[in-house]
Amino acid sequence: MTVLIKILQVILALSVLILLHELGHFTFAKLFGIRVEKFFLFFDVGGRKLFSSKSRWFTRLFPRAATAETEYGIGWLPLGGYCKIAGMIDESMDLDSLKGEPQSWEFRTHPAWQRLLVMAGGVLFNFIGAVVIYCMIMGIWGRAYIPNENAQIYPSPLAIELGFQPGDHIISMDGYEPRSFGMLQAELIRRAVQNVQVQRGADTVSLYIDHALTGRMLQDGELFSLAIPFVVDSVDARSPNAAAGFGRGDRIIRIGESDVAFLQDARPVLETLRGSSTEVTLLRGADTLAFPVQVDSAGRLGIYMLPPDVRRQEFGFFEAIGAGISLTGETIHGYLQDMRLVATPSTGAYKSVGSFIAIGQVFPDRWDWYQFMYLLAILSIMLGVMNLLPIPGLDGGHIVFTLYELLTGRKPSDRFLAVAQLIGMGLLILLMMLAFGNDIGRLIN
Repeated sequence: MTVLIKILQVILALSVLILLHELGHFTFAKLFGIRVEKFFLFFDVGGRKLFSSKSRWFTRLFPRAATAETEYGIGWLPLGGYCKIAGMIDESMDLDSLKGEPQSWEFRTHPAWQRLLVMAGGVLFNFIGAVVIYCMIMGIWGRAYIPNENAQIYPSPLAIELGFQPGDHIISMDGYEPRSFGMLQAELIRRAVQNVQVQRGADTVSLYIDHALTGRMLQDGELFSLAIPFVVDSVDARSPNAAAGFGRGDRIIRIGESDVAFLQDARPVLETLRGSSTEVTLLRGADTLAFPVQVDSAGRLGIYMLPPDVRRQEFGFFEAIGAGISLTGETIHGYLQDMRLVATPSTGAYKSVGSFIAIGQVFPDRWDWYQFMYLLAILSIMLGVMNLLPIPGLDGGHIVFTLYELLTGRKPSDRFLAVAQLIGMGLLILLMMLAFGNDIGRLIN
């Protein structure tokens, strides 16, 4: 059931984003009087279609669809979608349609600035879609984050290798003071940080970051988790320790013979003491106290802990619009930094490139509208930025050629565009093979 929910989320998310992207091309083409021959979700390779507005049963129900200039449909190969614009060399490589006399309703006969907007329409709609989704999220749920101010880290083994220790507080990265605890890992990698200032007890320590480990940092699921002090909020009334004497604000510092500075230290200790009695040492104000306790069969004390400091921002209608636009800009900037890392082989960031398999893994195991919409906005930005890459076959390649025409007044020949399209498609196939290879490797490992 879990796998089914993930698959449904991936299919729905990608379908929405593909339709949104192609709608951008479609809208500008129609605006300038350019004929759109096909508008398809997924690819109808070999002419096979799951649905077509030109099919017999559909045209019987809606006779006007038979004479409509645009065929709307759903293909059988779920690897994208397309908007076939008349008089344009695209992924269909339909060159026969260009052999006739240019027509006024064809893409190739329109001014360069109009063709530029048609090609940029998909990316533009992806970014607008992200803004709308983020505005909705800000308006409905607001924004919650754990501030980095006074937060302590519990480092992963790789972070320890980098020099971090449990309880460190990250003050700055190359002079930049991070605001959100959840963005520490991303900021460390994206900014190519060389020097991190941390507070360690009463001391300030400077750590040098080895960039040779960037690839491993990208692969590390959680470089820094929040170090959570084992501070008591309340005790479960059903717990055998309900009458042990715990009070709100007590900080447990020792279980049995083991020191436990944080909850992360306590978990493995309690695991070894399942179903047994032991003693805990705690701090209560200036006093140090010791209590006998019972560890249950699941390795728990039956204690509720004080939650971490989570700050929430709520927005009114117009505030949500501003916050949505700002968050979209931040996400685009961050993803551009990620792309820079991928394009730098020495970082090993290319190993993190993934296909729809990797996309499926980021969706939650259960349906959650907040997480679904948040991921939808991020994926919309990713799709937009990816399509801006100056590779023939992507919108970015078409945009580069059109900008060249605008600047020089010389239009590339159809033959050149066709060859460039083939080269671009070859590069995209290699990129897809890399993504699938990375995903398969991660699944095997």
